[in-house]
Amino acid sequence: MASQGRKWLSREGFTSDVLRRWIHGTILSPWKMIPLLALVQYSGKGRKILKSRPNLLKALQALTSLAVLGRLGRWLDRRSVNNGTSDYYDWHREVIVLTGGSGGIGRHIAQLFGDHGIKVAILDLNPPADALPNSVRFFQCDITSVEAIKDAGDAIRTSLGRPTILVNNAGVLTGKTILGATPAQTRLIFEVNTLAHYWLVQEFLPDMISNNHGMVVTVASQAGYAVAPNMVDYSASKAAAIAFHEGLAAELVTRYQAPRVRTVLVTQGFTRTSLIDKLTPEDSFLNPLLYPETVAEGLVNQVLKGESGHVLVPRVAGALAQQLRGLPQWFQHSLRCQLERLMRAD
Repeated sequence: MASQGRKWLSREGFTSDVLRRWIHGTILSPWKMIPLLALVQYSGKGRKILKSRPNLLKALQALTSLAVLGRLGRWLDRRSVNNGTSDYYDWHREVIVLTGGSGGIGRHIAQLFGDHGIKVAILDLNPPADALPNSVRFFQCDITSVEAIKDAGDAIRTSLGRPTILVNNAGVLTGKTILGATPAQTRLIFEVNTLAHYWLVQEFLPDMISNNHGMVVTVASQAGYAVAPNMVDYSASKAAAIAFHEGLAAELVTRYQAPRVRTVLVTQGFTRTSLIDKLTPEDSFLNPLLYPETVAEGLVNQVLKGESGHVLVPRVAGALAQQLRGLPQWFQHSLRCQLERLMRAD
């Protein structure tokens, strides 16, 4: 995996996600807590410790229960979103279509796939500024145009083969208020961030369904869970992308009988790309400003598993954002108003 060497560290520094990984790797790891619980209960030395610390056993039992239940919950989630089925990916034969792959997060995604020798077709308006890996090709395409997508699809099939993985990564952001954006700017936000997902899936999904093999990756944003002033249009377009992912996953099973076609959702926080140049996003222990490599590694690692799933980075802040809708309305409104200070465009 791309981030295998970064088990306990983070290029963003010491963050809440680093602490979370440490906790889940120690006191909430069933592989560590079950043996420890058995050791203190059934060894002579352990029983002596328990006599002097009567509350220790209850604490260990509680932590072990949490560890086991957490692992069981993750196993059930994984099994459910993959429809209880497995599939095999031959990475020398798979073909990936990647939108917005010429810069930002997308360029790192293309590089990581290319480093594995996987065939990638970048769809973008402009080519990457630097050299591409040998297995990566650039196809100029305006993804807001159905005709342009069809032409690009024909060219990809002719030169690389039939695509089996679609990564809807392209995105735009203006940082404007509702009244400050022009109709053309607002329309472009939804054309790129939402509607293009439909046009691209309509072009490439039929082959995946017919073979009951493939994957659709939806790169949304944590802004789809928590809206802030100056980016209402962006948040709305990303919330729609999240709904697109969820509905697509259900339709693949119930309408198209293609349970092995995988769906991956990526909801990342603010990332150090040109997309946020005009904003002032938070960079804190709880909600760090991400490097594009971090997001790219999370996405690529999930795709290489060949499984459906949810890539949530940063994980702690993202989990809190997911829960926002269930909190009292006074808290939700207050938080959205407070987020204004982070979203002031220059």
